[in-house]
Amino acid sequence: MDHGDKGRGSFSPRANIVLLVFLAVGAFYLVAEHRAHLVGVGPLLLLLGLCVVMHFFMHAGHGHGPGSDDGDPPPGGGREPGGHHH
Repeated sequence: MDHGDKGRGSFSPRANIVLLVFLAVGAFYLVAEHRAHLVGVGPLLLLLGLCVVMHFFMHAGHGHGPGSDDGDPPPGGGREPGGHHH
């Protein structure tokens, strides 16, 4: 195995820097030109993010979390609705 051939299959460090600068400039102009759209969507993205976070934190409450046990009885004690048992 010859490890002397550096850069084969990847960009050179100089090309990586040029790519990062190009992406930064493109991102700046994209945000600058579409700022009004981003401000209008901000509250909706915040609400969506809160929903996702609540979903992950609240999922453990009904048997889908990491500590859930399949042997737990269903809600209501596992009895038939309307049934009377002594």
